Amino acid sequence: MSKLPVSFHPATRLHNPGAGHPERPDRIVAVLDALRDPTLAAKIDAKQATPATAEQLLAVHTPEHVDRLISLDARGGGPIDTDTFLAPRSWESVLASAGVALAAVTRGLETGAAFGATRPPAHHVLADRAMGFCFVNNVVVAARHAQSLGKKQVLIIDWDVHHGNGTQAIVERDPSIRYVSMHQYPWYPGTGAARERGVGNVFNVPRDPGLPRATYVRDLLSAVDQATDGWAPDLWLISAGFDSLDGDPLGGFTLEPEDMAGWTTAFREQAGKAPVVAVLEGGYRIDLLAAGVQAVVAALA
Repeated sequence: MSKLPVSFHPATRLHNPGAGHPERPDRIVAVLDALRDPTLAAKIDAKQATPATAEQLLAVHTPEHVDRLISLDARGGGPIDTDTFLAPRSWESVLASAGVALAAVTRGLETGAAFGATRPPAHHVLADRAMGFCFVNNVVVAARHAQSLGKKQVLIIDWDVHHGNGTQAIVERDPSIRYVSMHQYPWYPGTGAARERGVGNVFNVPRDPGLPRATYVRDLLSAVDQATDGWAPDLWLISAGFDSLDGDPLGGFTLEPEDMAGWTTAFREQAGKAPVVAVLEGGYRIDLLAAGVQAVVAALA
């Protein structure tokens, strides 16, 4: 049996928005340590990715947005909003993270599944504006890369506890990409109502915190069924946010790692011959993040 491709880059540790910030370097350290667990390491083929170039980001982001980040980096960094801070060497992390997403898709198209250990997270950033800890939208960069390789129809499934407003805003007028998001509502960033449908390609599942696990599990599966009814994706991309696990400090969902593993298994079965690739989004309690990543990667493998 072939091993699951896992893409990573050590520079994803370099982004450090400051003491007390929840999106801290310890997150990716814990993820990479979890992937080295002996029971999992034997099932994966971990390879260092090549960082993305600024030019590769232009498939998704405006030149002005990329230039602003480059200029801010050249000045030694600085704040973008109250919770998004480009620190010295953060730009290296951003390019490395996008490169990890690109490599995960490239490898996943070859093997049928892959995981990308991306950091910083990505699904809040708009085409022209960083926000919500995010600087470059990795999952849409990955989707556009897949489309350039002939995978024309892409499904993005986002189970992060926060709505991926950036992902939705970028793809909501493009019927070649369908976006399914289950998220706590109302919650940051305040978007993601069920009535937001794009051109019929957006499937939001806003839910209250504190519901039974089985409700969240059922409702995301139902939304994916709706999104794929009569429409066959060439690639399934998962924005895998682990802040929807029970006990995460930034969310109120009640999910357990095995629920995410169950989703992953179900999506692999439903995808048939289409590849399934997951990239990391949120997750801010280190032990939960590590356990969630292990569960999802084991299910992909």
